[in-house]
Amino acid sequence: MPDSPAPAVATTGPARATRRAWIAMAIAALVYFMAVVHRTSFGIAGIEASERFGIEATALSVLAMIQIAVYASMQLPAGALIDRLGSRTVLVVGSLIMAAGQVLLAFAPGLGWAVAARVLIGAGDAPIFIAGNQIAARFFPPRQVPIIVQGLGLIGQLGQVASAIPVAVLLHQQGWSTAFATLAALGVAAASAAFFGIRRPRVTDAAAADSPVSPEPRVTLREAIRPAGVRLGFWTHWLGLIGPNTVALLWGVPFLVQGQGLEPTTASALLTVMVVANIVAGPVLGVLTGRHPLRRSWLVLAIAVVAALTWASVLLPTTPRPMWQLVLWMAVTGACGPASLIGLDFARTHGVRGRAASAVGFANIGGFAATVVSVLLVGATLQLVSPAGASEYTLGEYRIALTTLVLPWALGIVAVVHARRRTRREMAAAGVIVPPLRDVLARRRAVRRG
Repeated sequence: MPDSPAPAVATTGPARATRRAWIAMAIAALVYFMAVVHRTSFGIAGIEASERFGIEATALSVLAMIQIAVYASMQLPAGALIDRLGSRTVLVVGSLIMAAGQVLLAFAPGLGWAVAARVLIGAGDAPIFIAGNQIAARFFPPRQVPIIVQGLGLIGQLGQVASAIPVAVLLHQQGWSTAFATLAALGVAAASAAFFGIRRPRVTDAAAADSPVSPEPRVTLREAIRPAGVRLGFWTHWLGLIGPNTVALLWGVPFLVQGQGLEPTTASALLTVMVVANIVAGPVLGVLTGRHPLRRSWLVLAIAVVAALTWASVLLPTTPRPMWQLVLWMAVTGACGPASLIGLDFARTHGVRGRAASAVGFANIGGFAATVVSVLLVGATLQLVSPAGASEYTLGEYRIALTTLVLPWALGIVAVVHARRRTRREMAAAGVIVPPLRDVLARRRAVRRG
């Protein structure tokens, strides 16, 4: 694209990270940790919500999904706000909006107020991860950025653990209002930390300045998401979150309990394997992404293929699988989460100057769009293949329903390959040639032979 805007600033950065950069990143991680706690805390309060608001499963599902829908729909506006206002401002405002949502939820007198509270939490949550991503891109050397972003995702996993254990204990011991009001207070504390603790680097380190960046006049939002590398980021994120979110958000425990015959406690314990795998895989993929930026798509495709084969090994047999195989399935599925973050790295490095956050926000929509499609696809298929009115399903019915995930999976793989081809054409036009992997491997073999 000869007339395309300049590459994103995120492709350059300081030679080394300063002490102020590490402080800013630590505070951004704290804010993101609290955002994930806000996001997932409702998941451990399902029974209490049903009793408090007098609702059944359908309305409860709406309460759970509306936050995700708002989060996904706000990604592009959130990215645009970060581009214009800077990361610190958005971190502070987003944290305060989530805190307001938790206060409203703590004292909501009815379902309508609870829905409004979940909308606020989704809206406040939307820019937090993108803002943390932008701080990493502006404050740290480019080679460190993928590792820092994977570490930020790891912090999010710890937020899920916090919801599952201490928040659950607080809820059951102190009650609904106290628990959610406490989370609101912690949200205000996180906002205060961001306001007082995140400071712009010294003027001499202009590459790392976290000041608002005015987009070039000719760079519209449409132009910001036009580069093929940004589209590659969208489809990478899509491909990475199909399995983890389908399992974690809804269908994992029912499949393990009703389909595989496990006890509910055992099924819940298996979900922690996903968290552990995510924590272990994140830093590894971050290092590989930083060291081999021209081979990121091969990492994405390799993990997707391994995950598809693992899912097939669980779903094709007609009998329940042994525990070791279910543990392996959960571990591989968990590793797909960090792989999705490679999509945000594509968007960061292929975005345009002044619109980097908008590009990352667009890529971040991919995985959550895939989540909605996948969860609904499995649910609709289960209802179609089971007797009318059924609330429990057989292994055979789960096998059919979960096998439909091959559709979004195949779409993601084809789209990644297509977007990669277009991205490499654009890179070649800019003078960056990516040699075929087989040629690189052949040269390395020749060097080893002497």
